[in-house]
Amino acid sequence: MPIREALPEDAAALAAVHVRSWRAAYRDLVPGPYLDALDIEERAAAWHARLTAPDRPSVLVATDDGGHPVAFSCFRACRDEEFAPGTTAELAALYALPEVWGTGVGRALLSASTEALITGGFRAAVLWVFAGNARGRRFYEAAGWRADGTSVREETGGRVLEELRYRRALFS
Repeated sequence: MPIREALPEDAAALAAVHVRSWRAAYRDLVPGPYLDALDIEERAAAWHARLTAPDRPSVLVATDDGGHPVAFSCFRACRDEEFAPGTTAELAALYALPEVWGTGVGRALLSASTEALITGGFRAAVLWVFAGNARGRRFYEAAGWRADGTSVREETGGRVLEELRYRRALFS
């Protein structure tokens, strides 16, 4: 599966992956009306702004044989003051279209993201995952990520959800 850096013209495709993935993955966690109200055009504008910003995050996209994005990851230096600057990255997003779940696309994208972080000089990485997202937690745990004991409770769509911070050393 081809993986490349995302371009500003990928914004609409990233938004579609983002919204469709949220609707499928979080249907039992996030209220349906919130998920149904997610707007692809609004998300496309946000992704376009991110992809054209001077301090843009790194975004990788996995494409199908026709070159259409089916998954993406987004990562950047972690802004948490708990970590020394430049040592820890945050995997802010990794989403895939539901029809490619279980095909290895996510593993390939996570691996490519990890390699990019190592190349960028990061020693460790963190990510946040909903505590109730069993599928996501299994996915990250299979790749060597572990919950580090830090959690937050935030409201999403009118429901308070717990998010767990996972961490992984990038060098053994």
